[in-house]
Amino acid sequence: MHYWGKIIGVVLAIVSGLGFWGALIGLILGHGFDKASAQRKFAGGMNKRDRQAIFFASTFQILGHLTKSKGRVTETDIQLASNLMDRMQLHGETRKAAQQAFREGKAPDFPLRDVLKQLRMACYGRFDLIQMFLEIQLQAAFADGNLHPNERKVLFIIAEELGISKSQFEQFLDMIQGGRQFGQGYSQQQSGGYYQQSSGPTLEDACKVLGVSINDEPTKIKRAYRKLMSEHHPDKLIAKGLPPEMMEIAKQKAQSIQAAYDLVKRERGFK
Repeated sequence: MHYWGKIIGVVLAIVSGLGFWGALIGLILGHGFDKASAQRKFAGGMNKRDRQAIFFASTFQILGHLTKSKGRVTETDIQLASNLMDRMQLHGETRKAAQQAFREGKAPDFPLRDVLKQLRMACYGRFDLIQMFLEIQLQAAFADGNLHPNERKVLFIIAEELGISKSQFEQFLDMIQGGRQFGQGYSQQQSGGYYQQSSGPTLEDACKVLGVSINDEPTKIKRAYRKLMSEHHPDKLIAKGLPPEMMEIAKQKAQSIQAAYDLVKRERGFK
């Protein structure tokens, strides 16, 4: 049982002479310590294969739930999910598992928060995995060129349960929107009823991908670029628990970051 944090917090408050309110605060802080300890123990006792399985299933379950949040699931939605599976080169039993997870996510009683809590515990101490998960969901939400209000609500819940602040979430939104101009995400033919980018990337788009401002100093831009490339290095992500089927997505993300950085260097005139 994880209760030592609570006991220590209360005892320290009493010994310090902080009274009832001090003991209450100590109890709350101790509870937070116990919760974090439980998460570390859960994640620490999990092997990479289990972590990859949870990440894989959660990805498609949440995608199904996100799609259903708009109301009726259309043929376009199904095609977009199929396109993602194609990008991952999913075939046979692996593709069937992804399709089954997607159907589970569409169920009216799908336990969204419980699934996200399990994912967060599985990825404890691996924020780059959490970040990759959110980016996949954001790409899916923007796949048709629009972010439905209900999709936004679900995305807020995802961010909240995964410990992502509102400011971080808004930054991820900007990065995904900018990344669409660099071939990141889903690009479909307009004639088929899907969304298609009509113009090339701009300096502003590139800066969104890197999470910087147009007028930032070159040193700050370089630092942001290196950090992003490190966070999205496919081999590092696989080692931390990203399913190998998703390596192609990580590679494409890294390529869009590189393309954005090259554009910024060219437009700003630095090497």
